[in-house]
Amino acid sequence: MKHKHLPKRKIALVAAGVAAVAAAAVLLPNANASQSPAPPADAAPPQALTARSAADVASRLSSEFGSSIAGAYWDPAAGRLVVNVAGNDTEAVRQARQAGAVPRQVRNTTDELTGAAGTLKQNATIPGTAWAVDPRTNQILVTADRTVTGEKWDTLQATVRSLGGGMARIERSAGRITPFVAGGDAIFADGARCSLGFNVVKDGAPAFLTAGHCGVAFPTWSDTQGGAPVATVTDATFPGNGDFALVTYDDPNADAPSEVDLGNGQALPINGAADAAVGQEVFRTGSTTGLHNGTVLGLDATVNYPEGTVTGLIQTDVCAEPGDSGGSLFTRDGSAIGLTSGGSGDCEAGGETFFQPVTTALAAVGAELG
Repeated sequence: MKHKHLPKRKIALVAAGVAAVAAAAVLLPNANASQSPAPPADAAPPQALTARSAADVASRLSSEFGSSIAGAYWDPAAGRLVVNVAGNDTEAVRQARQAGAVPRQVRNTTDELTGAAGTLKQNATIPGTAWAVDPRTNQILVTADRTVTGEKWDTLQATVRSLGGGMARIERSAGRITPFVAGGDAIFADGARCSLGFNVVKDGAPAFLTAGHCGVAFPTWSDTQGGAPVATVTDATFPGNGDFALVTYDDPNADAPSEVDLGNGQALPINGAADAAVGQEVFRTGSTTGLHNGTVLGLDATVNYPEGTVTGLIQTDVCAEPGDSGGSLFTRDGSAIGLTSGGSGDCEAGGETFFQPVTTALAAVGAELG
């Protein structure tokens, strides 16, 4: 388990880890470029923002102006935050510009989009479907995998049509939306494999986060296939309001540094947890497919797995495969973003992958990054 302390593999220099991630962004065969549209031509020049500070600005504006702020997204090419403003809230526009963002007028309010998501939940909770608000189009993006056919497909289409034009759209996925069970670093339990997400500390004891569907399936986990257990599940959620588990190391003196294994003997130090921003570049590592990168497509996603519905996830176009469950989603600068939940596709054909936000998982289990 490379997230645990292994002196011969630990990389002391932060620059080495960052350089590895930077190189991966160029060399990965499935890297994805942002397709974010440009903001209005009359927008005021934005201040300098990072993707991390952009998420904080978007959260503050949403809290202050409520439904007038209909989401936001990060435009990585221009290095700016675009904030959707519904209606004629001139004060929201002014505050957005003052915060360094670019305001963009849109049709659908947050309340309308939330209401539409509620209709989907009531009438179209169908295994193999998922939905999240796409702030770049000011719509709900509904994803349906290859198993949604016949009456299920008719029901989904009818529900989307009932929302009215411009409120939601459906995209087909060639794969099958499932949790990525089979199996950061590999962890094992009775023939199953998942991936370690991030090392954390709770009440002074070392532990780690992984996917909830791994935690509810098996009570103990090992760092070698067929090996003795080294950690015990103490908290797990799946399905429901998330997909996360806290697993406590059996050895209270286990040295579990806060870092992510990048492969090739290199590690990236993790310096804190952060909320995701739509349009943000992210990296994922898992025990099956290693290191891949992509873009955040949506927040607060609802995913209807065969095992049940999970809410509050991050939707991305980063690839993943069975065995990557629980693995780390993070940024180039070492911010912990998410834990791999599930999705469709693979790392040859591509697909969608959903992640549990680290910030909400930490709050739910009462832990902090180690």
